[in-house]
Amino acid sequence: MSTPAARRPTLKDVARHAGVAPMTVSYAFTRPDRVADATRVRVLAAAAELGYRPSSTARALRSGRAQQLGVVVGEHLSYLFDDPQAARFLAGVTDVCVEEDLGVVLIPTRGDASDVDRVLSAAVDGYVLWTTAADDPVLAAVAGSGRPAAIQGGPAHPGLVRIGPDDRAAAAAVGTAAIRAASPGAPVVVVSFPLDRRRTGGVLRGRDLPADLTDPAAVPFPVTGARLAGYRDALTAAGHDWDDVRVAVVERNQRARGAEAAAALLEPLGPGPAVLLAMSDELALGARTATDRAVREATLAGWDGSREAAGAGIWSVAAPLREQGRACARAALAAGPGEDAVPWSVVPPVAVG
Repeated sequence: MSTPAARRPTLKDVARHAGVAPMTVSYAFTRPDRVADATRVRVLAAAAELGYRPSSTARALRSGRAQQLGVVVGEHLSYLFDDPQAARFLAGVTDVCVEEDLGVVLIPTRGDASDVDRVLSAAVDGYVLWTTAADDPVLAAVAGSGRPAAIQGGPAHPGLVRIGPDDRAAAAAVGTAAIRAASPGAPVVVVSFPLDRRRTGGVLRGRDLPADLTDPAAVPFPVTGARLAGYRDALTAAGHDWDDVRVAVVERNQRARGAEAAAALLEPLGPGPAVLLAMSDELALGARTATDRAVREATLAGWDGSREAAGAGIWSVAAPLREQGRACARAALAAGPGEDAVPWSVVPPVAVG
């Protein structure tokens, strides 16, 4: 025959044991400045003797603080751990949470009607949003929640602090560097992130893309639009006709996708050197695998400034995502300015070939 579990001690039990009022016990844990030192010592000793622990839920209700930061992810949660740069960003967020003694709540979104309720019902004090699309209803919901929030990369939205580099300027700079490092007259192709939340892939020409790549109504993913605009700036300045440039849009930021895209883009060009501008080091490293297999000369550019990319002969952009994660977390703990620019730099390869 089983025996009933021991009753959990309550705040009133502690008050009775310490010989004080229940409110004094509450203050001893939540507002110690309002309790005499000797009384607080007596209350804590009574709590320890009885095995009493204050309820975190009740404490949150009393203080109006959940002591947790929400990270809203517009991807499968596994993406945060599988993608090296996403993992670095999350590490930056958790750095600040450890410093501030906060928990982290990961909140996935799926692009459906349940997203807003899922995000707003989370018991968090503020939000950090991973880059999403301009038409994502979660943006307005978070901005109107009354809780501070920051978004990495964008889109910019009233009520949210945007943390990120000048993607267009950085893409133009790394694109220019790669084109200049290549053989004169080498054709240039681009491997792009998705344009919108439908994540439709395929090979396009520059003429098939919107004229205003930074218009959120035309390219809802702001990072994609800004980097495409920057690559177009570099190509145009180098004398290439953007209308004829081949652009492969991939569904996911994965090396396998980069390899597939590189093969689809380069094969129709025939033999000879080429330049491939990718939107991440992961995609560029996948493209490097494809060019090595084909024994083809190619100058590659990526994004993220990783050592692996530099060692593989890939030009890149460094705008450390761990630092962006820290900046987003700090902004999400207290309302801040509308935008915080992140420094970036072009990283040349340390080995070529």
